[in-house]
Amino acid sequence: MVVGQYMLEVLVRRLCLSFALVFCFSVWAPTSTEGQKSAALSDVVPVEQREKAPAFTVTDVQGKPFAMTTLKGRVVLLDFWAIACGGCKLELPWYVGFDQQYRNKGLSLVGLDMYGEAPDAVKSFAATHQMRYPVAIGTDAIGALYHLREMPLTVLIDRNGRIAVSHAGVVDPKAFETDIKRLLAE
Repeated sequence: MVVGQYMLEVLVRRLCLSFALVFCFSVWAPTSTEGQKSAALSDVVPVEQREKAPAFTVTDVQGKPFAMTTLKGRVVLLDFWAIACGGCKLELPWYVGFDQQYRNKGLSLVGLDMYGEAPDAVKSFAATHQMRYPVAIGTDAIGALYHLREMPLTVLIDRNGRIAVSHAGVVDPKAFETDIKRLLAE
């Protein structure tokens, strides 16, 4: 009985390790190589096929109301993230950098914490990581509007309020920056 239980535990551990490795390679695999288009760049929806981004209103962690409709005319990077999400934390410095570099050129960032973490914890995290853009606690309803199935989920919205990119998983920062520049130039 003990030997059978031990073998079952070994099998379960090996299966878990196999799934973890497959997940890591699928998430962390490079999305571009020299001479090829990146996956993120090829995900940009042609202008004529873009759908209107769903509008929503939330109260940010500073206690201020925020409505997506206030960003019309700007390119928006909408980040569905969470403090406890490893991939989200990996992307965060890239997004803060994009905010600093492209804010005056027409880019706006919005962060929605989707794990329902305490607003004070999210507020503190945002301050520590210099997230100088609206950060709020998201809702399942907002997640459903944007077809959130896994995190991180990053959505790029063009100046006309239409979804140009919806990327689940960790982005390739260089390819995503290229997408941002492309949308800013439209």
